[in-house]
Amino acid sequence: MTAAKAVADAVRTSLGPRGMDKMIQAANGDVTITNDGATILKQMQVVHPAAKMLVELSKAQDVEAGDGTTTVVIVAGSLLDAAQRLLSKGIHPTTISEAFQKASSKAVEVLTKISYPVDLNDRESLLKSASTSLNSKVVSQHSSQLAPIAVDAVLKVIDPAKDTNVDLRDIKIVEMLGGTIEDTELIEGLVFMQKSAGKGGPSRIEKAKIGLIQFCLSPPKTDMESNVIVSDYSQMDRVLREERTYILNLVKQIKKAGCNVLLIQKSILRDAVNDLALHFLAKMKIMVIKDVEREDIEFVCKGIGCRPVASIDHFVPEALGTAETVEEITSGNKKYVKITGVNNPGKTVTVLIRGSNKLVLEEAERSIHDALCVIRCLVKNRALIAGGGAPEIEVAVHLARWSHSLTGMEAYCVRAFADALEIIPSTLAENAGLNPVVTVTELRNAHVRGEFSAGINVRKGAITNILEENVVQPLLVSTSVIQLASETVRSILKIDDIVNVIH
Repeated sequence: MTAAKAVADAVRTSLGPRGMDKMIQAANGDVTITNDGATILKQMQVVHPAAKMLVELSKAQDVEAGDGTTTVVIVAGSLLDAAQRLLSKGIHPTTISEAFQKASSKAVEVLTKISYPVDLNDRESLLKSASTSLNSKVVSQHSSQLAPIAVDAVLKVIDPAKDTNVDLRDIKIVEMLGGTIEDTELIEGLVFMQKSAGKGGPSRIEKAKIGLIQFCLSPPKTDMESNVIVSDYSQMDRVLREERTYILNLVKQIKKAGCNVLLIQKSILRDAVNDLALHFLAKMKIMVIKDVEREDIEFVCKGIGCRPVASIDHFVPEALGTAETVEEITSGNKKYVKITGVNNPGKTVTVLIRGSNKLVLEEAERSIHDALCVIRCLVKNRALIAGGGAPEIEVAVHLARWSHSLTGMEAYCVRAFADALEIIPSTLAENAGLNPVVTVTELRNAHVRGEFSAGINVRKGAITNILEENVVQPLLVSTSVIQLASETVRSILKIDDIVNVIH
């Protein structure tokens, strides 16, 4: 328990909009700056098995809701602390565990009651929740610009009327050094970080017909390792001529299908495309982008509506995708290729993040991922609740009232569960430089009076109606925090000994 609590204390300072960031140095010297709970814990070399459970817990929250990864660990740490105090009073672990289970179910009920429904066509509400998620990140000053990008990206890849989940793999996040975060843009199409291959080929194509090949445009190799001894020049010429004819035939067939932009999958065995093939393709005014990664193939096909072609015989006009423009763009000293005006938009989008250094880029990528997850939560469960410590205090007040109607040990345990949830508003106040005891007491009084949307306003340093400040979060984030944290604490409570087996 002590080990798990130590992990929770490590991430406590990074909660909320005024939370601190952590600088993590890996064994190989890589430095990461972040305040995303899941990232911090993933980088920490945790050895203790119980502490590892908290690391797994933040991963589970990351998968389930995507946001609230710091909150879930802090709540689990606080519940463990409460459980330890109950154990020292002589209450049996099973009794505590069962009471915690009941309290967590009741807490979810309370949260659902105070939530209000949201319509996915109501862009304002979505923007508010995305901004709330971004406000606690390193890139918080750019939240007004990154939030609309996250909202639009999700809305473009789903059908708000019938979808109940978002596949975030349809939103590709591409990082590019240079520029500032303000240059980040949402592209309805694809971005390839490599420049177009070959010299003398076109660098911009209108009305593009795009083909994606998985075979090589270079002379074939024998299956076995073999040597061919050439004894005179005429044979040498013949070998080169054959090679030329072979490649020219391939290129002619590609041209015949009407293709004018060619994407070539990365090849491991031999060169995917050689200089001769590039020369022919450039002459025929075909733009070439080589080294398309194998794992990107599915995304590319979905994005431009083409079919991957594994042999030249199948290279037919039906397999090609179409786009308005394909152009090579120079930015600083780097070039990249951008495909826009795709005929079947709405399947995939690309977010191009710009930043002045690697650390900012990586953190911006994590922040946008969290904002996308928040919108995904709203697609899964279309309800919002207030942020700023309001839901936790509301649940604590309800549970404390409910505990009066219970008898015996159970009442004690539910009361302890309620008090443990106050760690979130107290940590928020502490991180904002306010007096935690005074702030939490004031907040509790407001909630007892029935102001269920009263929360800690970090900017003004006072208790205000947090909904007016536009601090909102998806219901799914809070319910999943309480369910996952209590589940983890219950499983730790059931353990009475660690047995090391040494082979």
